[in-house]
Amino acid sequence: MKRIAVDLAKSVYQVAESVRSGQVVQRKRLNREAFRRYIQEQAEPVEWVMEACGTAHYWGRVAQALGHQVRLLHPRYVRPYRRRNKTDRNDCDAMLEATRCTDIHPVPVKSHDQQQLQQLHGLRETWKKSRTQRINLLRGLLREAGIEAPASTAAFIRAASERVDQPELAPLSRLLHIVLAEINLYEQCMAECEQQLKRWHADDDIVRKLDEVSGIGLLTASALTAAVGRPERFASGRQLSAWLGMTPREFSSGERRKLGHISRQGNVYVRTLLIHGSRAALLAAQRCQARTPEKADATATLGRGNGGAHRPQQGSGSPGQQTGADLLGRVVP
Repeated sequence: MKRIAVDLAKSVYQVAESVRSGQVVQRKRLNREAFRRYIQEQAEPVEWVMEACGTAHYWGRVAQALGHQVRLLHPRYVRPYRRRNKTDRNDCDAMLEATRCTDIHPVPVKSHDQQQLQQLHGLRETWKKSRTQRINLLRGLLREAGIEAPASTAAFIRAASERVDQPELAPLSRLLHIVLAEINLYEQCMAECEQQLKRWHADDDIVRKLDEVSGIGLLTASALTAAVGRPERFASGRQLSAWLGMTPREFSSGERRKLGHISRQGNVYVRTLLIHGSRAALLAAQRCQARTPEKADATATLGRGNGGAHRPQQGSGSPGQQTGADLLGRVVP
């Protein structure tokens, strides 16, 4: 099967064709429309090799719809195979070299629904960051004028309209009301995103199944579905945890084995949601244990002995030592 490496860009696409022996037999530089025609003109099935970057999943779906095979490679794994300078031509050669390594796992091509779900989360995160920026801006201006504001976000938004009308901020009052209008707009946009996620939740079986796990809610379930796609491609929960960067980084040599902190090499957004959900689930479990009669008596006795401060002990079998990987193991058996 012929193998074609493509270096994707906004308007110019570098193409390198290679035969089974690995020798490059043809190179082309095409614009967007010419590249689309080039894909359609392939008479036989071709293996397309691309870096998993912008528009890669779209072109991957276009090629798969025509019966071709698509292999997306992470740019981090392509870089070691590039020789000398970074050019489009050298990038294509590096991709062809990387495909010969059987240990490099390709990135699965995302479906259109997966990408839309991921983009929905991206929009919500962008609006949330913009809202936080506006809130911090207002907080700073109010404090500089000697005006105190509530600490919580919801209470601050409710009270901000009255605070900005204070005499100390009279010259800026109109402009600050514009900032308040932006905050309210971002709130409405985030609410609309969450409504769409709820509709997605009602229609997707995987999202509903993930939502049943303790510590996983609507946001985490939908984000994990968008990132993972088909969970059966992981043999165990441990593999999924490693893919998300939640397993320890290893520094070993010979008989000496050393494990460090988690690798943090996966999807940052999904990992953040899972860790926060795991913490919330563990705190809820500790509170439930503290409410049982036996735990309540032990808590009262311990509290009298150390001045009222109580920190629940975490034994070898306590839920306090469960990790995000343990919770993920319940999702993927």
